[in-house]
Amino acid sequence: MKNSLNLSILFILSILFIGCKKEEKSPSYHKGDLTILTDESFKSVTEALAEGYMINYPDTHIKVVTKKEDLGFLDVINDKERLAVMSRDLSPEEIKTYEEQVDLKFLPARFAADAVIFIVPKNASKEYISMDEITRGMQSENKEFIFDGTNSSNLNFVAQKLKKQPKELKFSVISGNKNIIEELSKYPDKIGVIGLNTLSRPYDKASQELRDMVKILPIEDKGKEYQPDTYGLREMKYPFTRVLYFLTNEGNFNIANGFIRYSCTQLGQMIVQKEGLQPYNIYKREVQMR
Repeated sequence: MKNSLNLSILFILSILFIGCKKEEKSPSYHKGDLTILTDESFKSVTEALAEGYMINYPDTHIKVVTKKEDLGFLDVINDKERLAVMSRDLSPEEIKTYEEQVDLKFLPARFAADAVIFIVPKNASKEYISMDEITRGMQSENKEFIFDGTNSSNLNFVAQKLKKQPKELKFSVISGNKNIIEELSKYPDKIGVIGLNTLSRPYDKASQELRDMVKILPIEDKGKEYQPDTYGLREMKYPFTRVLYFLTNEGNFNIANGFIRYSCTQLGQMIVQKEGLQPYNIYKREVQMR
């Protein structure tokens, strides 16, 4: 009788122990590992948000991996990674593929307004560029525009804006937004095309050094010039304003969706603003008077 009682107690304790172990290892928004795939053009803001999240949740570890936008999308729908940052609009066919393979409704989590910008060396005489120049130049055999590669977010977005496929456009390539800035002076007849976030951080020394090397060309369209500044991005007047969003295959509220929620709350949006980008969710500042 005593042996039977002891065995029963041991059995119950083992069940409780296994249950606790399972609970410890269960996924959660406040602990665990996550890899975020992002194009190099908006790596800075993604890293800043990841750092903020890890500070708030010390048991999480987030790794930001640079990957071309189209390849990041494929990794998410093929369940290789849980989260990617996107900027271009998906086609109806891509949305259908996402919903069928991931078994989730396509709900982009928008968190920032960024821009594709056109740059020339600081001492260049050119002061602005027109939409007509961009359209003609992207069809020219001179390949006067330098992008950071094929399948990149910058090329995808410009192609989408011009209602073209990337393969229909003609351009030169220097790998990496930062490399375009540093090497642009070697090609005085070329115009660099990069992401604003590459040099948008207002108080960052490295960003300041990059800004000092180039000037950003306003876009002239129908007699008006538009700048990729706060007003141009907030009102989406600047023609190449793009909205960054997260795409995930995580169907429950674990670390990927926890990170998305954090990025879209006031704290995350403050980080976006410190990065020199326009927060997508604008919060009213309340001042209490006594």
